[in-house]
Amino acid sequence: MLSNFLHINTLWVMASTMILGIAAGGIGCLAYWKRQNLMSDALSHAALPGVVVAFLIIQEKNLLLLVIGAALSALLGAFFIQWFSSATRITEDTAMGMTLSVFYGVGIMLLAIANRSPGGNQSGLNNFIYGQAAAMVRSDVITMIALASIVILIIFLAFKEWKLFLFDANFAKGVGMSIRGMNVLYTIVLVTTIVIGIQAVGVILMAAMLIIPAVSARYWTHSFKMMILLSSAIGGLAGAFGTWVSSTGSGLPTGPFIVLTSSAVFIISLLFGKEKGIIINFIQFKMQQRASQKKHPLAAEKGGSQ
Repeated sequence: MLSNFLHINTLWVMASTMILGIAAGGIGCLAYWKRQNLMSDALSHAALPGVVVAFLIIQEKNLLLLVIGAALSALLGAFFIQWFSSATRITEDTAMGMTLSVFYGVGIMLLAIANRSPGGNQSGLNNFIYGQAAAMVRSDVITMIALASIVILIIFLAFKEWKLFLFDANFAKGVGMSIRGMNVLYTIVLVTTIVIGIQAVGVILMAAMLIIPAVSARYWTHSFKMMILLSSAIGGLAGAFGTWVSSTGSGLPTGPFIVLTSSAVFIISLLFGKEKGIIINFIQFKMQQRASQKKHPLAAEKGGSQ
């Protein structure tokens, strides 16, 4: 186990999934406040057909080209969601569910075709379903680190713009900010984060990497800035630790271990988070009840006698 931990390739992969987790935690906060958590799930599933189509065209596993194919497919899915919800009577959540199901079904069908092609079984495309960070080569790691770093820079350098865009769109319009442009930028960084993470985490569990850190961070703070920082830290920790655990065994998928790690943090946050954590809420309620009884002992006695 220790030799695996100290192996240079494992450290590189851990670094990439940690940076991916930081990016996912940050963009997950934007999705949380935009109330589009299901969007991340829909787009991660919508990316699968693009991965397979790109492989069928180039006939090799080049992560950058596969990411481009995934991004185009996910953006097409985002377009369909927006078109269905704006031009028809279909609600946005229904459009997301339809897009998720149809695109994922097409992706699985194309994946079966690709696996029957020469060299398809050895391509490692199945790793995009559940994630397998150990299968990544050095060029894959560099691509993931570079793209995830760009996403992190966009999130933190445009922090004021994100805050206005999410919490006071009317004021943002008044100061000359393009809401449509911010929506486009939001979609681009969300899609980028999803498509660079699907090999490590998988299309099925990528949404959890975006959602769980943000929800966990919400239990600790009311500050938007602190929430982004906490969510990014939780995502980075889950990415690195989950990858390390999966690397200790042969053929263990990375995605489930990353999600289990972030889920453990969520359970701790749910119970002990200072902002409406279950146990903390109970303790505060009991303290307030005792303080009220001390201030009004007669009322407490009457209430007890009744």
